[in-house]
Amino acid sequence: VQLQASGGGLVQAGGSLRLSCAASGRAFVSYAMGWFRQAPGKEREFVAVLAGASWFEGGRDYADSVKGRFTISRDNAKNTVYLQMNSLKPEDTAVYYCAAAPGYSTNPVAYKIWGQGTLVTVSS
Repeated sequence: VQLQASGGGLVQAGGSLRLSCAASGRAFVSYAMGWFRQAPGKEREFVAVLAGASWFEGGRDYADSVKGRFTISRDNAKNTVYLQMNSLKPEDTAVYYCAAAPGYSTNPVAYKIWGQGTLVTVSS
């Protein structure tokens, strides 16, 4: 599986963006898909995860900081996972990465396949 993230950009606080992560490879449906982010000078942190077909399909989890604002979803027919981000805040500014893992996890160490990252900048 290879991943290509897109959809980042500059948005004002309170605005919305949708990130996409296109995957190649037939095993996409079986992988858990995660979104992580890394702000300047900070460690990479978990944002959201969505289980693959090999686990409890549809299971998802979010970081407390984004619950109620972000939604992760996937379209297996398009081999794509999305991150809908609403009510964006300046503290959401970061490079966002999508990643794939064989098992369900919120720990970035569990993810062996990463996309290249897409920059989200939220202005105040």
